Amino acid sequence: MITMEHANVTVSDPDATAAWLAKVFGWHIRWSGPAMQTGRTVHVGTPQAYVALFSHGETQTTDADSYRTVGMLNHLAVFTDEDIDAVEGRVKAAGFTPINHNDYAPGRRFYFHDSDGIEWEVASHQG
Repeated sequence: MITMEHANVTVSDPDATAAWLAKVFGWHIRWSGPAMQTGRTVHVGTPQAYVALFSHGETQTTDADSYRTVGMLNHLAVFTDEDIDAVEGRVKAAGFTPINHNDYAPGRRFYFHDSDGIEWEVASHQG
């Protein structure tokens, strides 16, 4: 079996993003330091998988529609075994607005955008 080990995402402030990911999802920082080229990287996640948060040092934004632009990231999804409403409460406490609540087989999900505009999906098998 092949599993996903990590995703590398450009953010404006890797330390700030890692802090809210740790608080909201209960993840921990696995490593942080200088990036390969320039800037800074923070790896945050679980023992099995993580998100590498990269900042070049100079930020640029785009208004490109990720769902219509080839090569763009649409969203990152996490799965929870804990009460999804409790996770949503932590998302709100972190200052983000949950959207697109839906039931789906076999559970529930919602989405939110973080301060860098990255879309996150939180899913569970809870009915």
